[in-house]
Parts: sequence; structure tokens; C-alpha cells
Amino acid sequence: MTPAPSASVATPRIAIVGSGFSGIGMAIRLQQMGITSFTIYEAASGIGGTWRDNAYPGAACDIPSHLYSFSFEANPSWSRAFSAQAEILDYLQHCARKYDVERYVRCNTKVSAARFDETRQLWLVDIDTNGARETIEADVLIAANGLLSRPALPRIDGIDRFEGKLFHSARWDHAYPLDGKRVAVIGTGASAIQFVPCIQPRVAHLDLFQRTAPWVMPKPDKPVGPRAHWLFRTLPFTQRVVRSALYWQHESRALAFVVNPKLMNAAMKFGRSYLERRVKDPVLRAKLTPNYRIGCKRVLLSSEYYPAVCQPNVDVVTSGIREIVADGIVTEDGVHHHADAIICGTGFQVNDVRAPFEVTGLDGTDLSTLWLRDGPQAYLGVSIANFPNFFMLAGPNTALGHNSMIYMIESQLQYIVDCLRVLRRRNARTMTLRADVQRDFNARLQKDMRHSVWATGCQSWYQTKSGKVTALWPGFTFSFRKLTRRVRPRDYRFAP
Repeated sequence: MTPAPSASVATPRIAIVGSGFSGIGMAIRLQQMGITSFTIYEAASGIGGTWRDNAYPGAACDIPSHLYSFSFEANPSWSRAFSAQAEILDYLQHCARKYDVERYVRCNTKVSAARFDETRQLWLVDIDTNGARETIEADVLIAANGLLSRPALPRIDGIDRFEGKLFHSARWDHAYPLDGKRVAVIGTGASAIQFVPCIQPRVAHLDLFQRTAPWVMPKPDKPVGPRAHWLFRTLPFTQRVVRSALYWQHESRALAFVVNPKLMNAAMKFGRSYLERRVKDPVLRAKLTPNYRIGCKRVLLSSEYYPAVCQPNVDVVTSGIREIVADGIVTEDGVHHHADAIICGTGFQVNDVRAPFEVTGLDGTDLSTLWLRDGPQAYLGVSIANFPNFFMLAGPNTALGHNSMIYMIESQLQYIVDCLRVLRRRNARTMTLRADVQRDFNARLQKDMRHSVWATGCQSWYQTKSGKVTALWPGFTFSFRKLTRRVRPRDYRFAP
């Protein structure tokens, strides 16, 4: 459905872009406020966001199931300590059904651009539904696309000349048979360490192209038994106790991530010991040994990755890639690596990129231009100066290295609904973040970042090419929740 043709301050027309955890959570909170004049625009054919798109073999979460879920909708039936992709997607679909979100979702509808009409004080949003284009009006625009929504293909000469099968892990081609094939995998990040152990037994040979060795820790995954399911269903408070314990266990890790990176020394010692136990070949072990402080890049969890790369049909290639040719990959040392298929486990576009869609605010301010110039930047990852009534979920500097992203999303949901309450109380048409508030906030944020593990010298998707960390929150999550609990009206300018 589309937003109602007319609106007031009490019933704003709201356009939500994306139907993952953020979009579904936003829809639930709006209904709790009594607001039903909203539409979720989803480019894909179904809801789920990253857990719909990332359906590669072995896809799973690296945050415990009881913590990686909405606080208001516990699932007593998680099958494992760390849920797989299909189970998380089922959970999101369950939430959408239970809270009557589905009827507000418009699938196969891509938002291509949005511009603020200063005369009428509203957003004009360009959408494309199966090739049919139209422009809708919205009083409030909420971007719930998420950080990891745009796959990044590697910029390698000749990538278009490859005559075999090439795809990104987030666009896995399940119809293509890997069995008996020579497969090249580019990248050794969070996705690759999950799907490599799954495809290794099937392929004839696997060349794994590694630019930087990641820190890999064993994953304490195990099935959740029927007794625990019964306990969580019969006595729900027990699951809340488990969730709380997991939260504080993970939150304590922030001491090493953002307070004193030297506390990572013990984790590094354990990580090296784990590598030595699982990889006996000294040459291969040297290739797999990280050369940076743990936590500076994403810490990966897998108990299957090291055993998989030790198999005789796997080669870990550390020489840089020179080019992709019709039948494989040529590395800088001149070696030709034949491949029937190339799988890119190369992550997502997060930094040094445009906004998720074209967004134009006051005085023609273009969000992509700002982000390409200064790196992604916002206030609390939610509001951006010069963009009235425009809010983001999981925006800049809200990702985590130590705890559940759902906690951060719920904090932002609270902030946005409070923004809507403030608009209603003030009988205001729009609220626009003050530029000095955004500037001062980000100056403090980057100052805090200098003490974190992410500023210890490595290069990752957390940073822009200049080294500015624009993806992660440099503090405790409970501190972020305190900041987002209530809106400070003095941070904004209001238009009647």
C-alpha cells in the first residue's frame, strides 16, 4: 500500500526503505505509537534484508541467537547457540506476521532517489516497481537499508573477461554445480570462512586468494536441546536471564576494543595457540598468521575453517592478483590459476561510497557528495544536518565489533519514535539537525576513536581510504542507548 494522500503532524506519511531487522523493527514501533500511515519499500521480492540475500552455504550469525533478536520478541525455539541464515530469516518472517507488518510492505519496489521539497516541506521519493516508475510523497523518510546491503565486487583488471561462472557470495548461484570444479575464492573475510568449509569437500580444487590473514577463533556453537526449549517456553524469564548474561559477557569485551587495546594481548596469544593446534604445516601456518592486533579487523569465528584449508585440494594463495583472464586468475608472480568458477567473498560497499540511494536535502545538498568528500557521517547514526525529517537506521558509526547490532538498532528505533513525538508535541512540520551539533558529535567520536583497537594501524572496511573509522561505535552500547533514549530538542531546528 502507499501512504495516505493527506497527512497531519499527528499522522505523518512515512516511507521506510528496507525490510530487514531495522525496517521491521521500525514498523512495529510505529504501530505501537498508533501510526499506521507508513509503507516499507523493499527492492527484493521478499523481506529479510541481509538474511534474505546472504544465503550462501554455511551462512550463520557470529552473535549468539538469544542476543541476536528483538528484546520484545524472544524465540524460545532457537535450534543452535549461533543461528544459521535460514532460521534467522524465519524469525524475521515470524515477526512480520505476528506484528502485522507484511501488509505495509511493498516488494519489488526500489527507491532510486529522494529530494526534499522546501516549498511544501515534504519528501518526493522516486520508486520503481517492476519497471513502472512513480513519485510518492512522504512527510518522513527513514532509510533502513543497513550497512551490509550492497555487495562489493573486487576491482581487478579483466573481471569482465572471465568466461566461467563468477558471482558474489551475497548473490550465490545455487543452480551452478560446484561439484568436481576448480574454484577460485577471492577474499578471506566473514563470508568466506563460512562457505569455504562447506564447498571444499565438493570441489576438485580450491584456490583461496588471501590478501590479509584474518584472526580466526573457535566458534562455541552447539545444538540447543529440547529441555532448554521447554524451559524457555514455560519460564520465559529464564531466557531473559540468558540474554542478559550474554549481553554483559560481550559488552565486557569493549574494554579491549575501545578502552585499552593492550588488553587484546591475551586474545592474541590464544588465537596463535589455536592456529598452531589446527594447522601443523609451518608454511601454511605462516600464511595464515595475522600481522596486526586482533580486533583491528573483524574477528572471525569458525571451528571448521582451519581444517578445511589444510586439505590437499586447497591452496592458500597470498600473491596479489594481477588480472583475471578468460579461464582463471593470474597473480603478480606470473602464475596462472585455472578456474571454472570464481566466488567473490569480498564484502560490501560501506566506506568511500555513495549513499544507498540518491538523497537531496536543503539547498540542493547531495548526501552522496558529502559522504564521498568527508566519509559517511551522521548524528547518532540517525540524523544528518540539512536533511529534514530524514532518519537512518544502522547508519554511520553504529556498527559493533563486540556485541549485538540488534541492541543498537533498538536504541535508534527509540530515538526516531521520540523524534516523531517531539514533532507532534511541537505541532511542527519538520525537524532539521543543526550542523554544529553533527560537527561537534563527530569530532568527539573521532577523538574517542583514537584510543580504540581500530586505530592501531590496519586497513579494513571499517575505515575510509584516508583511515577515518566511519563504521563503528567507539564506546559501550549502553552509553549509546543512554544518548538515544530521549531527543534533545535544542539539537534541532523546527519548522511550524
